[in-house]
Amino acid sequence: MTERIFEARNRAISLLEEKGLDSGAVRFVLEYVTNKNHAALLSDLREQLTEEQQKLFWRKIDELLDGKPVQYVLGTESFYGRQFEVNENVLIPRPETEELIYGALERVRNLFTNKNVTMADIGTGSGAIAITFKKEWPEAIVTATDISKEALAVAKRNAEQLGADITFEEGDMTAPIKHSNWDVILSNPPYIARVEAESMSESVLAFEPHRALFAEEEGLFFYKKLAENLPKLMNKPALIGLEIGYQQGPAVHKLFTDAFPNAKVETVKDINGKNRLLFCEIYE
Repeated sequence: MTERIFEARNRAISLLEEKGLDSGAVRFVLEYVTNKNHAALLSDLREQLTEEQQKLFWRKIDELLDGKPVQYVLGTESFYGRQFEVNENVLIPRPETEELIYGALERVRNLFTNKNVTMADIGTGSGAIAITFKKEWPEAIVTATDISKEALAVAKRNAEQLGADITFEEGDMTAPIKHSNWDVILSNPPYIARVEAESMSESVLAFEPHRALFAEEEGLFFYKKLAENLPKLMNKPALIGLEIGYQQGPAVHKLFTDAFPNAKVETVKDINGKNRLLFCEIYE
């Protein structure tokens, strides 16, 4: 005899709470396994799980009990209202990155009368930035780069699934795009200093790709590279938008005011009031 939905839910919640893990993930696993939305799940709590559903549910709960983030357990994450495939080759997209795209789109609308802007997403990971920009600004000509073949494979599948026509290039930082000039460059590069690893959650350290998290030189390595290489790659007008560590605002701001002395460089707070975004508007 299989368990009823509420029995499986309650047992899973208890097991996760015993290990100090997020029991809220049980809801998402149940929705995934039963193919019900949250309202339907609540109304059908006394419904019996099928044998197949029960096996799948406990397989997924075992992964959660190992500390794996629920997004990797289910293989998907919502970003800017769309579902993106994620696995352990790419970072899980975060809400701060949604704010990067929102802020970039706002500025692009003010900067450009021509809608066929060229945009490059450096270090695309799951493709969340590039694909979302293309879906929100369909006339844009979008290129996405990553040094990881495995990440690019995920990004390509997401682009195909979401119907986004994007060029993908493999390579490090600006290397794949150095033969063109660009209207818009967006990036969420690795920016965590290795000394900060001690304060990070175990699930992030154990499962998310370190190459996409950590940077040398107190987390500033990739910003220095971008500030060094982007001046010769930007059109006029142009926009650069970056996600930054919340304590890196002054340092990254100086890098870009030095690199673009005539540009408008602004550090922007996220919804939590932390400096998490930098925009550099380059004019004629």
